[in-house]
Amino acid sequence: MGYFPKWRPASGATVLPDEKLPTAAALPMSVQHLLAMSGSTILAPLIMGFDPNVAVFFSGIGTLLFFIVTGGRVPSYLGSSFAFIAVIMAATGFAGGGANPNIAVALGGIVVAGLIYALIGLVVMAIGSGWVERLMPPAVTGAIGVAIGLNLAPVAVGQLAGSHAHLSIALATVLAMAGISVYGAQATRRVAVLLALIFGYLLVLVFGNGLGLVPGIDFSSIAAAPWFGLPQFTAPVFEWQAISLIAPVAIVLVAENLGHIKALGAITGQNMDRYIGRGFLGDGLATMLAGSGGGTGVTTYAENIGVMAMTKVYSTLIFPMAAVIAILLGLSPKFGAILQTIPAPVLAGLAVSVFGLIASAMARIWVDNRVDFSDPRNLFTVGVALIFGGGDFTVEIAGFALGGIGTSTFAALFLYQVLGIGRRDPRPVPARNG
Repeated sequence: MGYFPKWRPASGATVLPDEKLPTAAALPMSVQHLLAMSGSTILAPLIMGFDPNVAVFFSGIGTLLFFIVTGGRVPSYLGSSFAFIAVIMAATGFAGGGANPNIAVALGGIVVAGLIYALIGLVVMAIGSGWVERLMPPAVTGAIGVAIGLNLAPVAVGQLAGSHAHLSIALATVLAMAGISVYGAQATRRVAVLLALIFGYLLVLVFGNGLGLVPGIDFSSIAAAPWFGLPQFTAPVFEWQAISLIAPVAIVLVAENLGHIKALGAITGQNMDRYIGRGFLGDGLATMLAGSGGGTGVTTYAENIGVMAMTKVYSTLIFPMAAVIAILLGLSPKFGAILQTIPAPVLAGLAVSVFGLIASAMARIWVDNRVDFSDPRNLFTVGVALIFGGGDFTVEIAGFALGGIGTSTFAALFLYQVLGIGRRDPRPVPARNG
């Protein structure tokens, strides 16, 4: 078996990872995947004060790198990871709105997080992934994910502050995203973030540019921007305090990617566990590359898994095509200028929606895996992690601050293992018949 599969023409309604579609059918499918991740990949850098054009560019580059490292065998697109938002805003002191003046420091932390992630991938490639699942069972990964969402709550609420018109548009954007997510068709729900963004944008055009009730959108920067040009890259700066805050996110990325690869195996009917290590390595290297040039940390996207489950098209060749389109968009300053015009109240509404979904979606891990909260080991692990994360419990270590996400992560990992020492399985032994 070669490093890359020998893609054969698709022969049925279900297109397997090692099958290919004609270009005329593959191109619109790649655009659909790009749209599915575009809302979140654009939103995350805007919330953190990064250049969204650079983030989109590196999402394409990262996806191509992931495709190569995994040998074209894992159908995935890499987009901006929301797991970085809380720690980056804490590390840079950024409260939202406009450009983040301390991006370089955050980039150093992203590079180190990617390095840790890639090293975990190499270890998994050498000895397997069983130790990852034992170290980070669903009780732990769910606790860390929910803590990240709760840690972001003050940021989201802070962005709602403003005039009544600002608050009204923000809440209308929240309702739009909720309505699309609940009542929209399945294909529409996949792009709920993007459609809510467009809805909020139109509201500002009407009530801002039209009626003057809120600041209108200034389109002068779009007219002045050229169609083609290199993104504005930024070099990382390595500071231990920022690294100590951001690097623990690697644990979250591992849990996230592990779940996604197992989900891909389930929906494709092909066991992909052998590619878990390669997936970690590819995602880690892509995160390092993005951080080295001004992009956000990246991760695989559940939205793309949803599109595949809906269309039954799992061909891995779809994703390099989507990546090339993203790179071309990243090379258009005019596209970047359009993204920079997204109004503050719209971003505030999307922040409330997305941050809440981070917490609730990660809580779903407990439900899907039937985590037993009558077990004190799970109960105390989760409880302490949530308090540390939601309360942003910070610890000073040798003059450096470890913020709420870091303390929550380490508390969950430590408590779960320590509380299992010398302990019997709490589950009752079923009685034997006869």
